[in-house]
Amino acid sequence: MPATPTAPSAAPAGKKKKRGRARLLLIVLVLAIVAGVGYGTYWSVSTVRASFPQASGELTLDGLTQPVDVKRDANGIPQIYASTDADLFRAQGYVQAQDRFWEMDVRRHMTSGRLAEMFGSGQVETDAFLRTLGWRQVAQKEYDEKLSPETKKYLQAYAAGVNEYLKGRSSKDVSVEYAALGFTTDYTIEEWTPVDSVAWLKAMAWDLRGNMQDEIDRSLMTSRMDKKQIDELYPKYPFDRHKPIVEENLAKGGSSGSSGNGFGTDARGASGTGTSTGGTGTGTSTGGTGTSTGGSAGRNAGTGGTGTGTGTGTGTSTGASSNTGVGSTQGLQTQLSRISANLDKIPALLGPNGNGIGSNSWVVAGSKTTTGKPLLANDPHLAPQMPSLWYQMGLHCREISSQCQYDTAGYTFSGMPGVVIGHNQDIAWGMTNLGADVSDLYLEKVGPNNTYLYDNKEKPFTTRVETIKVAGGGSKKITVRSTENGPLISDRNTEMESVGQKAPVTNSAPDRGNGYAVALKWTALQPGKSMDAVFEMNRAKNFKEFQGAAGHFEVPSQNLIYADTAGNIGYQAPGTIPIRSSGHDGRMPVAGWDSKNNWKGYIAQSRMPYEYNPKRGYIVTANQAVVDSRKYPDLKLTEDWGYGARSQRINDLIESKTKDGGKISTDDMRTMQMDNSSEIAKLLTPYLLKIDINDEQIREAQKLLEGWDYTQESDSAAAAYFNGVWRNILKLAFGNKMPKELRVTGQCLYVRSADGPVDDLAKPTRECGERDADSAQPDGGDRWFEVVRNLVKDEKSDWWSSPASRTDKATTTRDELFARAMEDARWELTAKLGKNIKTWNWGRLHQLTLKNQTLGTEGPGFIQHLLNRGPWNLGGGEAAVNATGWNAAGGYEVVWVPSMRMVVNLSDLDKSRWINLTGSSGHAYHSNYSDQTEKWAKGELLDWSFTKAAVDKSTTETLVLKPGPPG
Repeated sequence: MPATPTAPSAAPAGKKKKRGRARLLLIVLVLAIVAGVGYGTYWSVSTVRASFPQASGELTLDGLTQPVDVKRDANGIPQIYASTDADLFRAQGYVQAQDRFWEMDVRRHMTSGRLAEMFGSGQVETDAFLRTLGWRQVAQKEYDEKLSPETKKYLQAYAAGVNEYLKGRSSKDVSVEYAALGFTTDYTIEEWTPVDSVAWLKAMAWDLRGNMQDEIDRSLMTSRMDKKQIDELYPKYPFDRHKPIVEENLAKGGSSGSSGNGFGTDARGASGTGTSTGGTGTGTSTGGTGTSTGGSAGRNAGTGGTGTGTGTGTGTSTGASSNTGVGSTQGLQTQLSRISANLDKIPALLGPNGNGIGSNSWVVAGSKTTTGKPLLANDPHLAPQMPSLWYQMGLHCREISSQCQYDTAGYTFSGMPGVVIGHNQDIAWGMTNLGADVSDLYLEKVGPNNTYLYDNKEKPFTTRVETIKVAGGGSKKITVRSTENGPLISDRNTEMESVGQKAPVTNSAPDRGNGYAVALKWTALQPGKSMDAVFEMNRAKNFKEFQGAAGHFEVPSQNLIYADTAGNIGYQAPGTIPIRSSGHDGRMPVAGWDSKNNWKGYIAQSRMPYEYNPKRGYIVTANQAVVDSRKYPDLKLTEDWGYGARSQRINDLIESKTKDGGKISTDDMRTMQMDNSSEIAKLLTPYLLKIDINDEQIREAQKLLEGWDYTQESDSAAAAYFNGVWRNILKLAFGNKMPKELRVTGQCLYVRSADGPVDDLAKPTRECGERDADSAQPDGGDRWFEVVRNLVKDEKSDWWSSPASRTDKATTTRDELFARAMEDARWELTAKLGKNIKTWNWGRLHQLTLKNQTLGTEGPGFIQHLLNRGPWNLGGGEAAVNATGWNAAGGYEVVWVPSMRMVVNLSDLDKSRWINLTGSSGHAYHSNYSDQTEKWAKGELLDWSFTKAAVDKSTTETLVLKPGPPG
């Protein structure tokens, strides 16, 4: 991921430690690596190559019952052939460990809150937060209490295969990163366990958790904005322009429209985990808007506020040390800001949570394809990293029988058995994030003697003690507290000083006393059967069996798209989706002391929306609304959908291609995946071209937009300039009006603040942003498209007001602000790309660098050069189908990407195509480390062999795994 901008020296103390989500490398490790260069060429070449896997010949693998063949093509993609299920998954564990064990090991330390054991004291806070969430405990319960005996057998076989690979190997022979780690620690690799695999689903669920960040952001906005303004920044879904996923069928058993409509309720209980203690406080303040100047290049304008407030409070932190907290006047905003900072620290392996996390998938029926059978496409939009999150693989039984049930291929997660997205011999499936609201923040009234208020009674917290071990010696103990609603995540940061200043509660709320804490209620914190669903999906033969598997895919909630070789297409929405009480819409934190705010159960899977062979002949899912909530108001999945820019573009492309009897080919599907068209450019460019520009240099840039077709090719100067203008429109109209907790770290404005003494309110103060660049606002996603679309015809909206800066007059109208944004963009791009606009192109701004998510994110050039690759100049953009996403608040660098692309041909599976972001290998300088990236960047796809004859033809290396001696 792109590095977070460094805060200036004048930034508030303590903010720098919030600078990234996955900054796992300690300074001491960096220094040790530099010192290690003295080992010379031997270390850099011999050690790197020592971990390359054996891909041909024969090896003995204890525990196998019969030989297993591992056939790799020129891209190192393995296809495994076995005679029993257990042999198949044992071999899968062995092969994935060969290629990706470092990645697997870091993941399991993250999901269990044990990063400090590998990387030292800098990860204690992250571990503490992860322990508070309790992913590992939930995964253990899933394994012990929920998963089928068959699934457990597969997990055990997979773990045994991993451990067979590790047996007898020193850490430096497993991966080069261990050799670097060995300079500073005596870390020893542990055996893999089945629960290590199950826990990965919790990390997947965390990154796809829905609207938690929106809930926090809306709460933080209340310090600067009123309800009307916040609602304008979170507009309603545009159902009249952007189609939902499901239009024809809805759910088995009935349709919605009023109470008692047939949507069932699941009686599954909700349980929580807990946390340790932190500071509390009370306070009140009022604020308004003001003016300020400052910021990047002296051109940014900001807003300010006035207010008064007082507060006091106390708090304790249980563990190796204790502290007393002092209340402040920031209340809930301070509390949620700290929580948001903690969220940023958790390594988001799938990408920045929020509007950017998404995916495209669509399926076209055979009546509209050149093959006469369905075509299915999928490209999940996730974090770019080295190696890619995905691992391509085929899992084949030599003969399908009760002893060996699988013949499937696709994209897997290293560390987890089975195929996550792909196809078997009968069906194909893809996934996009449904975005259901599966989490809520609850305000908790903390009482004396370690209690909290619940229905007018004091209840004791549920507590547990966690010991965090730290590399290099020592450990830290924390106490995890939980309520009826879940873990107290506000306990986790000892810097929190107060809570509750503007908590969204009624006048009947209890006295704040020592302040409100904040608990997290989340469906993933209760055991489920999602691991069962993976295997059930892998062996499903028809839509009915596919729906049965979907019923167990509880978290994360995904849009599941389907096609089969018989010619059917379908869609199923799965997931554990809570039913909330009336008056509780999940958009803001809610009072936890009143049981009336409890979840009332879950939407029964039998009532979840689906489609099967719709008359229109295609289904598109791209994170848009699942159903039209105006027609089905009782089906409450979320109020924070993606806004449908990508999905509607795909719908339009399909309709355009198939009108008048046209047919769609496999290559058409690939071309659609690379579509770069910008919806916001189509809307705004006509307005920008009508503005009178007197400055010749700015007029020169404006002319780039004349005749532009709104596509964002890498070599497009118009795309570069428009996106620069869009970024500056967002900054001037919205970004500079955001509270500091939502602005980018290091971006500073002069504001009139309620933080200072009452008698000093007239003096503006320098206020610096606190949010990681990848998750700051306004991010420029399609929510912001909709915000601007709703405002653009109102030439005198208050949002177009922007204070004067040292070089620019204040703006009061749309065209004045647009003109200023065009000016600012001209000089910003001049600084970045040069004065001559003929040399400008979008790709030079919009670059992708693939970074190893641990040792490659920071440190000396030596280790980064070893592990990282790039940059690549990319086309595409935010909310385009080719969603090479960038955060407009943070810069133009690519922060999420189509992490893979596939097109499955159900007429001839061997004519399916696929590509990965990187390569199959996780070993630096292996020939398959990044061999697919150049093709991925160009939009090319690789042949995807599936049948044995096709696999044999493409095989370049074969490894035979033979059973070890009996006993």
